[in-house]
Amino acid sequence: MGRALLQVQDVEKALDVTISKAVEGPINNFVTDSRKVTPGDIFVALVGENFNGHDFLNDAFSQGAIAAVVTQEIAEPHFLVADTLLAYGKIAAAHRAKLKAKVIGVTGSSGKTSTKDLLSSVLSKFGNTVAPSGSFNNEIGMPATILSADLSTEYLVLEMGMRGLGQISYLCEIAKPDIGVVLNIGSAHMELLGSRAAIAEAKTELVLSLDAAGTAIINADEPLILSYLPKIQAKVLTFGEAPSSDIRVDDIALNQAGLPEFEINSFGESSRLELQLAGEHQAMNAAAVVAVTQSLDLDFAKVVDALAKAEPTSSMRMQVVDLPNGITIINDAYNANPESMRAGLKALKAMAKGRRTWAVLGEMRELGQLKVEAHDEIGRLCVRLDINRLVAVGEAGKILQIGAAQEGSWGNEAQWEPDVPSVIAKLKKELQPGDIVYIKASRAIGLERVAEALISEFSAENSAP
Repeated sequence: MGRALLQVQDVEKALDVTISKAVEGPINNFVTDSRKVTPGDIFVALVGENFNGHDFLNDAFSQGAIAAVVTQEIAEPHFLVADTLLAYGKIAAAHRAKLKAKVIGVTGSSGKTSTKDLLSSVLSKFGNTVAPSGSFNNEIGMPATILSADLSTEYLVLEMGMRGLGQISYLCEIAKPDIGVVLNIGSAHMELLGSRAAIAEAKTELVLSLDAAGTAIINADEPLILSYLPKIQAKVLTFGEAPSSDIRVDDIALNQAGLPEFEINSFGESSRLELQLAGEHQAMNAAAVVAVTQSLDLDFAKVVDALAKAEPTSSMRMQVVDLPNGITIINDAYNANPESMRAGLKALKAMAKGRRTWAVLGEMRELGQLKVEAHDEIGRLCVRLDINRLVAVGEAGKILQIGAAQEGSWGNEAQWEPDVPSVIAKLKKELQPGDIVYIKASRAIGLERVAEALISEFSAENSAP
């Protein structure tokens, strides 16, 4: 399917270079993975720490690429540039300039992907919507999402992550968002940036990039975000529990399935809403979605109805799996920070309903000087919530276990395991029908392997003759 809105001369203008030789036919798409090249595509040879797209040029051309973006001369038609990653961004920016869609950027220390998924689900009820699957939120993934949109796209939802100051500004130069959402300021990236104030500075680059025609959606409960109000040129809508919020959330409670129920209020209209996504924190994500839709003048009642029906789409984010033997796995292992881990543990407690609860927790990374304090607090929270069993994994897991022990855990309630295989062995041996297991850590720890192993083990056990 041809999606590209650019012709060769558009690419030449965007990159300020001339193609080495003429090509025939229209451009189909711009592809960075040689395995996904189809006839008519232009292959962009990205270079990373562990890969070099130039090694796969033959594969790309054999599969029908009509040209490539490269940093070295080749025999085939090509655009010669100094940096293929920057070139990819320039191509995406040129493509975005031709789109008619409303572009919505979403960032925050936590909840970006869940909010993006909710936005995509709701906006699709009002028009053709494009959003990334998973967390395509960096300088490679975000341009790929932009390039997947075409002239029929009415809403383009983009997730924006960052690893330092200036990165979201760079993404905004490409995306030129009409609406920017800053969800929250947490502890993630503390190791990299040093303080929550610096994290706020990096995250608010999104709303500071907007001009007077844009709309900034910000969290009214976050003083660090509100401090940037005088610098924002765009119209501002706020969401949160604060009485001053334009979109206000009241009376949040978790039901026995761990799903949040709450009152949502928007410019004189209100409704009781229950989401299909587990965790108290999802209420704020939903409020941000309502704020976006109100800035687009969409019908409030229809928006609330769409939110109530929206189901989880991205894996490993409060993903609940009920196994045949009565064990429930909550796979929340995609990533972790103190804020999201606290919310997940509260959801586990709400879902318990008298069942034995397990928290399988590993390191939360990028916390810098907060590492010991944050892990200690989570260990103590497990005790205060009366989680029956804590299994702490890896070196940082020792801090979790010690925190639980000092808060009042005893015996085998809080145990430490050195690695993922030992956790899997323990759980396979000790889990009983009816148990509910919550699994969370930073992605690099790989705790999703625990969920996968348990699901495989107990599903196969049930199906054995």
